Amino acid sequence: MPIFLIVFLSLLIINNGKPFFLQERPGKNEHIFKIIKFKSMSDKKDENGKLLPNEQRVTKFGNFIRKYSLDEIPQLFNIIKGDMSLVGPRPLRVHYLPYYSKKESIRHNVRPGITGLAQVSGRNSLSWNEKLALDIEYVETMSFTKDLIILIKTVKKVLISNNIELDPEMPDLDIERKTDLHEV
Repeated sequence: MPIFLIVFLSLLIINNGKPFFLQERPGKNEHIFKIIKFKSMSDKKDENGKLLPNEQRVTKFGNFIRKYSLDEIPQLFNIIKGDMSLVGPRPLRVHYLPYYSKKESIRHNVRPGITGLAQVSGRNSLSWNEKLALDIEYVETMSFTKDLIILIKTVKKVLISNNIELDPEMPDLDIERKTDLHEV
């Protein structure tokens, strides 16, 4: 845990005593819990008091900890609390819940994970439909062996650190699905 301590102390200084980011996320059976992550963005706001876009708020140190997925380390506390698992569909934002199809909602039949099939199959280079299809595949075929394979692939992905950056052209799920509904 020396990495945890180094990142924690660095963020304590960089973020004025606020090293963690907490956000409500839906877990198993859509039970809402607070996910814990290391804070990688500043709280910078525009002249109207509105938060700047994410890409303008990520700090240099935040980029570094995201590159190596160190911002995810505090989620080990979520695992200890029973809110999460090492492997499973990533817990997405609460306001995405109405935008899942009935089939996609089965992603909430299991505890969410720090890593999952979508993360080792393309991560941020995948579309929402591809990510959610992989979540469904995971839930329908999950096994201890599959979890071990995903964990091994996760270690490789973290060491290579590819597909970390969010695609600025990819809208949030709720925006994409609202647009899709209007186009039908």
